[in-house]
Amino acid sequence: MDPTGRDRYIDFLRAWAIVCVVVGHWLITALVRAPGGEVTAPELLLAVPGTQWLTLAFQIMPLFFLAGGHAASGSWARAREAGAGAADWVGARALRLLLPAGAYSALALLALAVCAGLGVDPGTLATVGWALAMQFWFLPVYLLLSAATPVLHAAHRRWGVRVPAAMAVAALLVDVLVLAAGTPYIGPLNYILVWGVAYQAGFCWRDGLLTGRGRAPAALPAALTAGGALAFAALVALGPFPVSLILVTGQRVSNTDPPSAAMLAWTVAQIGLCLLLAPAVRRLLDRARVWRAVRPVGGASMTLYLWHMVPVLVVAAAFYLTGLAPQPALGSGGWWALRLPWLAVLGVVLATLVRVLRPWERGLTALYAWTTAGSGRGGRLWCGLALSTAALTRFAGHGFAPGGRVPVLPALGLALGVALVASAGRRRTARLRDDGSAVTEAA
Repeated sequence: MDPTGRDRYIDFLRAWAIVCVVVGHWLITALVRAPGGEVTAPELLLAVPGTQWLTLAFQIMPLFFLAGGHAASGSWARAREAGAGAADWVGARALRLLLPAGAYSALALLALAVCAGLGVDPGTLATVGWALAMQFWFLPVYLLLSAATPVLHAAHRRWGVRVPAAMAVAALLVDVLVLAAGTPYIGPLNYILVWGVAYQAGFCWRDGLLTGRGRAPAALPAALTAGGALAFAALVALGPFPVSLILVTGQRVSNTDPPSAAMLAWTVAQIGLCLLLAPAVRRLLDRARVWRAVRPVGGASMTLYLWHMVPVLVVAAAFYLTGLAPQPALGSGGWWALRLPWLAVLGVVLATLVRVLRPWERGLTALYAWTTAGSGRGGRLWCGLALSTAALTRFAGHGFAPGGRVPVLPALGLALGVALVASAGRRRTARLRDDGSAVTEAA
């Protein structure tokens, strides 16, 4: 714990997950300049199948949902004790995602629209639009789980670990129906069920139900780690599931689109390992030097998550369009040796970008404080969340410029959705702090 009572380990998990996502995406991004000057991005996991094993280390999204559930559990509990309603809390949490995501989307869409007006090749626009939105799949899932937190937490208070256990069983049933009965239309349920297991496990973790307090055995974290890892190995070796934890073109079964039984097993293993390492990592985080290194990354997590593919486009324009970048054969020893300077250059560009965006972040923080100064318009909130979730889902699946054209309706839907959520609570008498507690104000 830091002096304010925050659990540093939760902030560390967010920071670690962000670093893994950023480095993982950069590592598997391959650029090739054709003789005609155009730059393409071959799919490394498909071209060099052995690289699919790397996804076991870099598929770290379970930690996002685990840490998010832990934080949301404490935030909602404090808000309830302070007398805040579900709509107040959900609206405040949603805005913390929607404001930066909406601002990022607006800038990306505007830039693509300008490029389209200048006559940039539609294929290039589609590729760039996909790269800028590839990380968006996380946002609608997290928004839905956040919106359901009051209900999920009520179930947790009544049934404890039986809730994530039931969600896991339901996820397995969905996978069986998809694979054996040929009902792929129910597969998307696993976005909520599988990631919901990690989110709900965060509730249980905060209340000591997974770490030896109460009736939980002290060996449970080790059992989760070993059981999840063995189940994953069996599902890959004996079942129809690939080893890759990222979607690979042409694979009949994917572990992420939607999350599969193998992804569920890997999620359970990661949860167990996270619990096992918690005491040692917490001791390390008590060191001032270590915490000073971790804290800024956690604080800028949303900015890093949203903007981390922009440096790839900058480097592509500076070194690949100009022909300055060396191009050894994809997957060769020379190509892997160049990954180190590639990562270093991208890191410098991203660090510079984060510095440039600091005034933008401060502006969003001020807007967040202003827009969470009201309450009592639940219908507007839920409508805004529905529009925002639908638009973000569309961008996640098709990018910002499918077919080289900027999608006007999803863009308008996101703008209207964010505006509705932001305006849903004007003139309220209780304002939520960032940690979820309430401050009484005059109307």
